[in-house]
Amino acid sequence: MAIKKVMVLGTGQMGSGIAQVFASHGIDAYLRSRKEASVEKALARIEKGLNRNVEKGRITEEQKADTLAHLHGVVELTEETCKVDLIVESVAEDLPVKEDILSTVGKLAPADTIIASNTSSVSITLLGNYSGRPEKFIGMHFFNPAPVMKLVEVTKGLATSDETFTVIRDLASEVGKTPVAVHDSAGFVGNRIMIPMINEAIFTLMEGVASKEDIDAVAKLGFNHPMGPLALSDLIGNDTVLAIMEVLYDQFGDQKYRPCPLLRKMVEAGYLGRKSGKGFYEYNKK
Repeated sequence: MAIKKVMVLGTGQMGSGIAQVFASHGIDAYLRSRKEASVEKALARIEKGLNRNVEKGRITEEQKADTLAHLHGVVELTEETCKVDLIVESVAEDLPVKEDILSTVGKLAPADTIIASNTSSVSITLLGNYSGRPEKFIGMHFFNPAPVMKLVEVTKGLATSDETFTVIRDLASEVGKTPVAVHDSAGFVGNRIMIPMINEAIFTLMEGVASKEDIDAVAKLGFNHPMGPLALSDLIGNDTVLAIMEVLYDQFGDQKYRPCPLLRKMVEAGYLGRKSGKGFYEYNKK
């Protein structure tokens, strides 16, 4: 099955990045949000990033133009707009939200359309049931920022067909990513390792073990990480980190997955990181 037309549900940082990945490889990508303003903002953000890549010599003007030509915005979900080969869900890690959108597109899309989720922690088997087509449902977890990071975790649910897995694994390779097969377990591999590390870094900050700058310096200089865990939490979104920790804690029932109280307070205060302009660090929102 050739994937030539994709709809990405969600215009946040991940959704926009995933749409850009497909468009940059000649696949028509339809970026969908409930609000026209959100779609326009996402498309403008992608174009701004592409302009920056042209200025830095990473891509040519022709490559930028070709990527933009394959990008489209969508607001209304209808049988017509859902006539695509693949739908990738990339909305908030909120089960009622995911259930609503997946059940909707599951009813509207053609029977042979594959539906994937970019979820970073939620059960693919559960989400597949929401879609109404579990054999055609799969996890396709990109890492942030999607246009840059090479890894894609490909996760079969209990009912996912081998054919669906093969199509998505091959597609990941076609768009320049390295697919890794993982079992349907909370957090999969990447976030089961990374998110608790971030959570523990927040505990060390809360307990006064070191300053935020020094905690991040340890990871960068001692572990050779490109950025520290607190800066990474701001990049991912502290609300997203908390949501993933809560899923891990709920699924495994192990105290090692208990969300740090400071993380919870940060989210309650609206200090979500880069997207809100303030997290563990402050950011210029201009």
